[in-house]
Amino acid sequence: MSTADRPVHFDRTHTDDLIAYLSAAPSPYHAVAGAAERLEKAGFRQVRETDAWGAEAGGRYVVRGGALIAWYVPEGAGPATPFRVVGTHTDSPNLRVKPLPDTGTAGWRQVAVEIYGGVPLNTWLDRDLGLSGRLTLRDGSTRLVQIDEPLLRVPQLAIHLDRQVNEGLKLDKQRHITPIWGIGETTEGALIEFVAERAGVAAADIAGWDLMTHDVQPPSYLGRDRELLAGPRLDNLLSVHAATAALAAVAGADLPYIPVLAAFDHEETGSESDTGAQSPLLGNVLERTVYARGGTPEDRARALAGTVCLSSDMGHAVHPNYSERHEPGHRPMPNGGPILKVNVNNRYATDGVGRAIFTAACEKAGVPWQSFVSNNAMPCGTTIGPITAARLGITTVDCGIAALSMHSARELCGADDPYLLASAIKAFLEG
Repeated sequence: MSTADRPVHFDRTHTDDLIAYLSAAPSPYHAVAGAAERLEKAGFRQVRETDAWGAEAGGRYVVRGGALIAWYVPEGAGPATPFRVVGTHTDSPNLRVKPLPDTGTAGWRQVAVEIYGGVPLNTWLDRDLGLSGRLTLRDGSTRLVQIDEPLLRVPQLAIHLDRQVNEGLKLDKQRHITPIWGIGETTEGALIEFVAERAGVAAADIAGWDLMTHDVQPPSYLGRDRELLAGPRLDNLLSVHAATAALAAVAGADLPYIPVLAAFDHEETGSESDTGAQSPLLGNVLERTVYARGGTPEDRARALAGTVCLSSDMGHAVHPNYSERHEPGHRPMPNGGPILKVNVNNRYATDGVGRAIFTAACEKAGVPWQSFVSNNAMPCGTTIGPITAARLGITTVDCGIAALSMHSARELCGADDPYLLASAIKAFLEG
């Protein structure tokens, strides 16, 4: 459709801000920093887990590594006031730097990497890669680093040396996915010295690091009518951005619930970490907010009994070149609005009650929505939804945005959908 024919609910401003957010968030640590910055502008203030928390109304958030939990306590909220939680995750599949990164062979200088999450390896070939992440200094402080330069590259073997490549590319994770970054002898400590210089710290002061690669090509609109959005880390920073915008928008309103954003790390590797959905992080925060308002264990139980979580993660649009791999009766399309994700084997947490809550939010927001279920012959992935439902015993709904190329170094979705998702989340948080 042409720009003039776009639905009235399309908001290019929101998608423009998403592009800026994606560009500034090549790692989970940067994603958290970007969300915190937006919440600060909305009046939220950071609190530390080691400090005592007050009972005053207003917006607060805690940061732990690559995870962020934020909430807004309305005026008059009691200790048993239920929560409305939006669950997301900050991590994306990529290539991460090993503890001894300096390596090489045949006269090439290379960087040793480990594969993080479910990576379609071919999508990382012949791409210009930068480095980003977190440096930990000897005094215990941390420093974010983002090098948006074509620093690394995983070169593909020329077709002249692999005449059967188009009959099926097979990559060895250890031998074939080591990026190059120069020519010459391998020098121990060279990579960290380079990163330290760019971060403005002394290499000798760096005690540890959590570094990863990212494609330096920026996100962009795509297509004749610019109705698509192509970019890295849409899974799942699109949801983090939408939930952050929605939480900021409802702050200050007279709400029947306490709205919460839970942005976890390590979803792509099973959520088993101190910053993942399997950790007690979210439960501890919710419990502490109850007790800070003078609540008791009974109040905590009552609050959780009335709590609902909306787990927002990317989903699959029907692929035009592989349509047989999709469920024939459920074919979500870009710009068709958020998708309700259902799996009766509890890979997603949605049930009939959750469906009613989700559709009510979409109707209130005036946005369309779609249903997603996997082809029976193609087992689906999972999300933080079932984990959160089981860990906290709360009603949970799985939703997302229809996309192509999930887990690729560069993914694709509709340019309308980020705004539509944020609108639905806002309506959900309002109750």
